[in-house]
Amino acid sequence: MTDPVIEILEELAADYQIIECAPELADTAQFCERYGYELDESANAILVVGKAEPRLYALCVVLATTQLDVNKVVRKKLEVKKASFASPEETEAITGMTIGGVTPFGLPESLPIWIDSRLLNCPKVIVGGGSRDRKIYVTPQTLGALPSSEVIENLAKERPPEQ
Repeated sequence: MTDPVIEILEELAADYQIIECAPELADTAQFCERYGYELDESANAILVVGKAEPRLYALCVVLATTQLDVNKVVRKKLEVKKASFASPEETEAITGMTIGGVTPFGLPESLPIWIDSRLLNCPKVIVGGGSRDRKIYVTPQTLGALPSSEVIENLAKERPPEQ
């Protein structure tokens, strides 16, 4: 059985590394703490939905140190009045992956992939691996090489410092 995620990485001749992880440690903060990666080299792949009919979806890839700007940038880009994070059920239905394992690789080509421009400043980033038991350490240029990807300035905002 072929793995669609690995297939895409190979087709792109990507510089990547698969990192196995315990499924219960797949969430970004726990993964970084346990496996010794930094939050500023980790990216979250978040499915968003425009609250219109038909429902519009996009996968946003942002650094873990930032916060996706759903109310302004995403809403405007989807051309809808309201946008939000997709539910875990919608995420699984659209991507075939569970939250904590969502990756931009191996998705339907009809699903836009929006990449925050800050990712391009990283030599490599960690993204979900398609399941909760692995991550992919890859160059941001590989993400940008995906056919449905687009780099967007200020897709995310810096997170306010913890109080």
